[in-house]
Amino acid sequence: MREINLTEYQPCEVRLSEDERSALAQAKNDLGLAIEHNGGDSYTLKPGSTVGAVEVGGLSVLIRPKIEIKQLISLACYRDWRDLVQSSDFDFPEEWALPDVIAAMFAAAAEKAFARGLLHGYVEREEALQTVRGRIRFDEQIRRRFGLPLPVEVRYDEFTDDMPENRLVKAANRRLRRAGLRDTERSRETRRRLGRIDALLDGVSLCDYPPNAVPEVKFDRLNQHYKRVVELARLILRQDRFEAMRGKFRASGFLMDMNKVFQEFVTVALREKLPASDFGEREICSLDEGGGIGLRPDLVWRDGGRCVFVGDVKYKPTDYNADLYQMLAYVTALDLPGGLLVYPKGEAKEASYTVRHTGKRLKVATLDLSGDLEEVLERVGKIVDKVRALRREAEAGRVAA
Repeated sequence: MREINLTEYQPCEVRLSEDERSALAQAKNDLGLAIEHNGGDSYTLKPGSTVGAVEVGGLSVLIRPKIEIKQLISLACYRDWRDLVQSSDFDFPEEWALPDVIAAMFAAAAEKAFARGLLHGYVEREEALQTVRGRIRFDEQIRRRFGLPLPVEVRYDEFTDDMPENRLVKAANRRLRRAGLRDTERSRETRRRLGRIDALLDGVSLCDYPPNAVPEVKFDRLNQHYKRVVELARLILRQDRFEAMRGKFRASGFLMDMNKVFQEFVTVALREKLPASDFGEREICSLDEGGGIGLRPDLVWRDGGRCVFVGDVKYKPTDYNADLYQMLAYVTALDLPGGLLVYPKGEAKEASYTVRHTGKRLKVATLDLSGDLEEVLERVGKIVDKVRALRREAEAGRVAA
C-alpha cells in the first residue's frame, strides 16, 4: 500500500495512477480534500480541517494536524476526558500519525484493564426456553404461546462479560483495527495487540454506535479500573466514521475534524473561566422579525434572560469578510454593541472594527495553541477579558437607553 503524507490546509503535489485518482475522488468529500489536476499524472492535493488516516484504493493517506498530536488529543479530550492525556506516561515518536498514537494509547489502557480479567456482571435476559429459569413472563406466555406449556417465556439475570463497558471497548477496538495504521514495526506490533484484545472480547456483542449516540458509563468501585479504556473507547467512537464503499473502492480510517475540536475546546474553556451559568453555545435566534432568517452563533451569554454577549469560534477563515458580516448579523439581531470572533493564532490577526453608521464593534481574538495544555488555558484568560469587556459595554448601553 503506497503512503501519501499530507498536512492540513497545505497543498502537496503527488503523482497518481488513474485508479488512485478515482479512489481519492470518491473519498474527497469525507476527507475535505481538494484535488487539482496539473496535467499528466501530476495532481495537487490540499486537505481541509480533517486530520487522521484513511486507506482507500491501495493508498494510505495520512493527514497530519499543524499542532502536535499530543496537543490535539489534549484539546479533543478536554470536554469529557481531560485526564486521559495528563495521566498518560506514553512517549510517542514524533513521526507517528494520529491513529498510531490513539491505537497505542488504547491498547495499553485495555491491557491494563484486562489484567484483572474481563469485567463481568448481571444482565437481565428475556427468552423463550425449554426449561424454567428465573421468572416466568405469564402475560407473554399467554399472548405468544396460547396456553402451550413449552417453550416458556422467562426473564432471568445472567452473569456475563457481555457488558456495556466491554461492548464499547470491542466497538472501538474494531474501529482502530481498520484505522489505517502506518506500516512500521511499532504499528504492526500495535495491530497485533489490538488483535489479542479482540480475541479476549470474542464473547462480547459487537455493537454499532453512531458518533452522536455513544452511551455514557457510570463508574464505581466495581468498574473503576475500566475507566481509562472506556473513556478512550468513547472518544474513538465519537469521531467521524470512515468505513464504507466509495464506488468500487473500500475505504476505512480514523478521522478528526479540527473545526469541531477547536470549537468545543474554546467553548468549554471559556465557560469554566466565566462565573456564568447562562453562558452557553449554539443558541438559535432570528435576524428578521418574522423568524425567516435563522442564526446560530457558537457562544451566547445571557443574564436574566437578556443577551449580554455573542461570539463565534472559527478554526479557519474560509472567507474572513464573510465571518465579519456574520458577526454583524448576530450583534444586530441580538441588539448588542459588539461581538467577538475567535481564531487560532496564525489564522487571523487581533483586530477591532467599528461598523459605519451603527457604531457596532466587531472584535477579533486569536488563541495560540502551541505549548502544553496548561499554557493554552492561561491564554484563554485573555479572551475571557475581551468577553467581559463586551458584556460591560452591553450592560452600559442598556443602562444609558
